[in-house]
Amino acid sequence: MEELKLIPKKVLFGNPVKTSPQISPNAKMMSYLAPVDNVLNVWIGEIGSDNYQSITSDKDRGVMNYFWGQDNENIFYLQDKNGNENWRLYSVNINTKEIKDYTPFEEVQVQILANDKNFPNEMLLSINKDNAYVHDVYHLNLLTSELKKIEENPGNVAHWEVDNDLKIKGATISNEDGSLELIIKNENEKNWKSILKWEMEDSLNSSSVAFSKDGKFIYLIDSRDFNSGRLVKVNIESGEKTIILEDPSYDVSRVMIHPDTYEIQMATLVKSRNENYIFDQSIKEDINNIGQLNPGDFVVYDRDNADKIWLVGFTQDIGSVSFYLYDRDKKEGQFLFYSKPDLNTYTLSKMNPLMFTSRDGLRVHGYISYPPNKEIKNLPLVVNVHGGPWFRDSWGYNPEAQLFANRGYACLQVNFRGSTGYGKSFLNAGDKEWGGKMHDDLLDAIDLLVKKGDVDPNRIAIYGGSYGGYAALVGATFTPDVFKCAIDVVGPSSIITLIENIPPYWSTFLANFKKRVGDPETEDAFLKSRSPLFHVENIKIPVLIAQGANDPRVKQSESEQIVEAMKNKGLEYEYLLFEDEGHGFVKPENRIKFYSEAEKFLAKHLGGRSED
Repeated sequence: MEELKLIPKKVLFGNPVKTSPQISPNAKMMSYLAPVDNVLNVWIGEIGSDNYQSITSDKDRGVMNYFWGQDNENIFYLQDKNGNENWRLYSVNINTKEIKDYTPFEEVQVQILANDKNFPNEMLLSINKDNAYVHDVYHLNLLTSELKKIEENPGNVAHWEVDNDLKIKGATISNEDGSLELIIKNENEKNWKSILKWEMEDSLNSSSVAFSKDGKFIYLIDSRDFNSGRLVKVNIESGEKTIILEDPSYDVSRVMIHPDTYEIQMATLVKSRNENYIFDQSIKEDINNIGQLNPGDFVVYDRDNADKIWLVGFTQDIGSVSFYLYDRDKKEGQFLFYSKPDLNTYTLSKMNPLMFTSRDGLRVHGYISYPPNKEIKNLPLVVNVHGGPWFRDSWGYNPEAQLFANRGYACLQVNFRGSTGYGKSFLNAGDKEWGGKMHDDLLDAIDLLVKKGDVDPNRIAIYGGSYGGYAALVGATFTPDVFKCAIDVVGPSSIITLIENIPPYWSTFLANFKKRVGDPETEDAFLKSRSPLFHVENIKIPVLIAQGANDPRVKQSESEQIVEAMKNKGLEYEYLLFEDEGHGFVKPENRIKFYSEAEKFLAKHLGGRSED
């Protein structure tokens, strides 16, 4: 076969040309993120014009999370320092370019609770300013910049629930047994009552969605009395539950709500690909029209206040992410741009759904991407393990899968037990199975590919970030004979020190985490048996470790303690420390540096290609 053109890492991991378009509430302006001197900034212009200009001038990490103010004159964005996740809220005026810092606090994290079109001069924020362990609710007056605390967290509120009058009407509280409880304020807004409880087995498959317009009902993703998270409507007074959408094997993952009536319009199940279910017939033609614009899976992720103009994003496995403007009156879509148009000049790899039965009888799903120009026979393999672990891989464009396939490797992504989206029995099967049956699922998937003859058993690497980084270290310490090499990115080496050093604002999740993973106070021996740090002597393969110095979730010490242990035993390792990064690598120059080292490492040990 003809030699496949090498995709430059700059194309895969450099900044997008444009991304994250947003529409102004009055539908006159559009914004997007694009580089200025290789740093992502916000650009704006009139819809339909070619005259866009940057209105932010960040020169460091770039803007990643932004949104329009309801006054159509200000854009708001969140920013931290070097990946520390202590977000601050800023705005920039689109006319004067004046920047305001609404939350000028150090070592404090800000979250957006509500930005409602019916309250254009107000916003609700969740901030851990007075207690690092929990977030209180603050009212922000956008005209005066006054920030006023309106709800104090008693210490157990994991999430605040805002109603359609911009009031705190409910809260999700965490209990010491790992369960969650939904509490609601009564009419006088002083007393709270519990309306339901999610036991720990339901806690990661259930959540609130929104209140009805009259406040008498609440929409939930709810797995009580069912295997998966189904979409339901609950009467707050009586507790009566109406089922809107359910599937015995898949959780409802995304819900589209009418911006004025607050009724459910559409919901999505993520199977091997997205499956959308329409409940509002007024959008049926629109959704069908949108589905004809592109063969990928789409999300309607922004709408103007009149609900006439929608912004739609598509992902597909063999092309760049693309964006469209959809006009509901004209019933037509307009292509806006590709996020990375250069990708479309290269041959990309298809992401093929995979399903197998684990050694203990679980049905496990995943994806496999093969080099597009090679015979599927005896290929080197990179097992790319997702983070979380309460997360899942989905179909679509994945730059890592494309890197590995382009360099000559098959890329395996397994939604091992504990992954989300497949119902609670599958998720809960991962409890206390870090480094155990969760790892066995990876091995079973590898065994399937080896038996088919697709994969060379002597050329297999394990790679991942966060939990995936931990899995890579597990592969190196617990099953080193299976793998030729391992790459760990911001992965914990000791579950004990991971739990002891979690960010303070994770306190409301800590009980649940300990129940699912292990408690260092009572299960020290068990956690040591599942922590790579205490089994370094088993390592037989080279290991590449990469870490962000400011990572608040998996501290720098997690990487350095295992690097030190490997060093003391004379084992082969490479260590990359990024001083200006956190839990993952945001700056394009750092991403490219990491993937340069990773592809050279893989080429050395598995024999694939690498870019000069």
